[in-house]
Amino acid sequence: MSKLIRSSNEKVLYGVCSGIADYFSISTFLVRLVFLLTISVSIWVYIVLSMYLDEGPTYSL
Repeated sequence: MSKLIRSSNEKVLYGVCSGIADYFSISTFLVRLVFLLTISVSIWVYIVLSMYLDEGPTYSL
């Protein structure tokens, strides 16, 4: 089973939405849209996840 981590490569702020999208194999845009539509609750979830999730490995080209 894969582990929920913050994305190092596709991040806008801290990589939380990208990490969630990678974990569930869905579009990053969809996760960010849900976070924006539920901003009053999701801002607190985002802050907590950005503090407690480990950052994933960085890949360079």
